[in-house]
Amino acid sequence: MVNPDQTLTLEVRKAPTRILENSVDRIYLFFVYLFLIICLIIVAYPLIYIVSSSFSSSSAVISGKVWLFPVEPTLRGYQAVFQNPQILTGYGNSLFYLFFGTLLSVSLTITAAYPLSRKNFYGRNVITALFVFTMLFSGGLIPYYLTVKGMGLLNTRWAMIIPGAISVWQVILARTFFQTSIPSELTEAAHLDGCSDFKFLFRIVIPLSKPIIAVLVLMYAIGYWNSYFEALIFLKSANLYPLQLILRNILILNSIDPTMIKDVRELAERQGLKELLKYSLIVVASAPVLILYPFVQRHFVKGLLIGSLKG
Repeated sequence: MVNPDQTLTLEVRKAPTRILENSVDRIYLFFVYLFLIICLIIVAYPLIYIVSSSFSSSSAVISGKVWLFPVEPTLRGYQAVFQNPQILTGYGNSLFYLFFGTLLSVSLTITAAYPLSRKNFYGRNVITALFVFTMLFSGGLIPYYLTVKGMGLLNTRWAMIIPGAISVWQVILARTFFQTSIPSELTEAAHLDGCSDFKFLFRIVIPLSKPIIAVLVLMYAIGYWNSYFEALIFLKSANLYPLQLILRNILILNSIDPTMIKDVRELAERQGLKELLKYSLIVVASAPVLILYPFVQRHFVKGLLIGSLKG
């Protein structure tokens, strides 16, 4: 026979636990959500405005009629972008620098960070100190230029890749990830089974390091895609210019001189096309990074958090 007290106890245990919110908690949550919504609007509206302006007519952009949605939709801006051979050449050059530069940088960063993460690696503290020293002190722009010139890299594609192929910050980030995520017992067990260091790195460490690899790929890819200062210094041939340098030349250097155009209507059309071209170029230049991010976003946060912890 079941005791009524026991039945009541079972029913209480089976009942779902609910957290009662008082009025203070509700007010706090209201302001938190309100703050997040305001931040979302502040971040999202400029992006929406740029995209809408790129699809609007030049007269609507100049007159300020575009607020949220495209006005008098047209593809004239994108037609002007892709009809320019310099832009297509710069797009191809930037994709080349992004792919091969990211591949080389990630490979060098992993091969440098993993030995520094092992406690049995002799001299790792000294090497790490030398790496950090380069973050605090540099030779300056002129020695940097002379070094690249002495290597015979001037006016070549490798001038955009090799001089900045490795970042000390990324090495420290990857080293911390390896210290906290790859236990030394796993290394010892692999060595007892006859696994060499290179085989252990490629077959065990790299498959377990997808989060930090995603972080490295995204950071290096954005750096190579947005780089233009090295091209401004090291490249002379326009056929090697990345997209960012070509955009700079189009938007900044090719300004319209009103004294050279006597027809007011022609001046207005050219000025409108310039404004429309500016927004279209921003969208086209941002597309590769926006396409790349969703593929690495799942591992990005995890790798960044684990890699930033002190191990």
